[in-house]
Amino acid sequence: MTSPTQPRQHQHQHLNGSRRRRRLTSTSADKMQSVLQLDGAPECRVFTAGRPPWFGADGGAVRQSFVIGLCGASASGKTTVARSIIERLRQRWVSLLSMDSYYRDATPEETHLIESNNFNFDHPCAFDIELLVETLARLKQGKQVRVPVYDFASNARVPDKTQIIYGANVVIFEGILAFCDKRLLDLIDLKVFVDTDEDECLARRLLRDISERGRSVASVLESYEKFVKPSFDEFIAPTRCKADIIVPRGGHNQVAIDLICRHVRNQLVLRGVSTRSQLAEAYGDIFQKPERLPSSVRILPQTQQVRHLLTLLRNRDTARDEFVFYSNRLMRLLFEYAMAELPEKAWAPVEVQLPDGSAYKGLRRLDPILVGVSILRAGETMEPALAAVAKDARLGKILIQTNRDTGEPELHYLRLPPAHQRLRCC
Repeated sequence: MTSPTQPRQHQHQHLNGSRRRRRLTSTSADKMQSVLQLDGAPECRVFTAGRPPWFGADGGAVRQSFVIGLCGASASGKTTVARSIIERLRQRWVSLLSMDSYYRDATPEETHLIESNNFNFDHPCAFDIELLVETLARLKQGKQVRVPVYDFASNARVPDKTQIIYGANVVIFEGILAFCDKRLLDLIDLKVFVDTDEDECLARRLLRDISERGRSVASVLESYEKFVKPSFDEFIAPTRCKADIIVPRGGHNQVAIDLICRHVRNQLVLRGVSTRSQLAEAYGDIFQKPERLPSSVRILPQTQQVRHLLTLLRNRDTARDEFVFYSNRLMRLLFEYAMAELPEKAWAPVEVQLPDGSAYKGLRRLDPILVGVSILRAGETMEPALAAVAKDARLGKILIQTNRDTGEPELHYLRLPPAHQRLRCC
């Protein structure tokens, strides 16, 4: 058996006159309430932990995620395959989890071994398998996890820093030892082994370490022969037999990737999850065909006044103070239109006395308080216009950012008024 005290020199370099590896980060699981129920509004549910808040507000049962496991040698193209699957799958929600995020904190003794290049980072003992199993299990249940950020320079997790990953319709889990533990295998629905020629893996390593890490050809070859290759033969190669699909040539094998995506789509349909192609057939491409927008979407009528304001705002020669003035005018028109679109049940007839003693039959809004939630950061510019139209409006804030790996939105911040102050959101 290869000892975990052997070095992985393709990532760490000698300290005497050379640099350490430059890779930077990784995360930890956190048990949180999966649904925030709004008191006084039982029909409103905010998915703050667990399914993303945009997954669905019907409060239906959470389906288990479909987990794809990608295993293979280092530099075999696992990440390329994962990104190709995400791109070709055309599924609304996909999360990507890397095993590299789950290296253990190095003990003082292990730190000494690392500094002398005598620690094997390709050995199962180098990973926090327990935390990884717990994290993948939560993702499979559709829950939110916090992945610890691992600093490869200090060989420890960055204190108080995590990355949030949400449960999704599809979770892709990739790592060199993704099939090393039975508990991980039991959580994976489709096991894929990326089988790339060893010479090609070595060639990729040479290009990467020489161009990005300033290493010499001799040092790369030495580390490969002494540490990387033995770990692959002992821990990674034997797991080929556990794979459902073996993908030769890695990310270059588009036929295999298409086969994987077709199988995953079929499995999602069996689970009752709609694919993007099915949604496009039902609702059309809302980005290219605005005339087929969902019925819940309202567009401010393009009156001559609105077109005049838009002309001023889009004119490159418009001065800054004029741009701000006309922007405020347009935003106020937008909220006036939104208030006019409130349903009839939001209003009740009321009779008031005029100064001359006569009566006027009018309307009053049933809900005493409206809540406007601005999407940071640009949405904050619309708050004064809402306050000018609805004096008693309460404000909330939400921050959603796109995950660079999956292209899907993630909730990073949520602040709503107290439950007793929010009766209807607009």
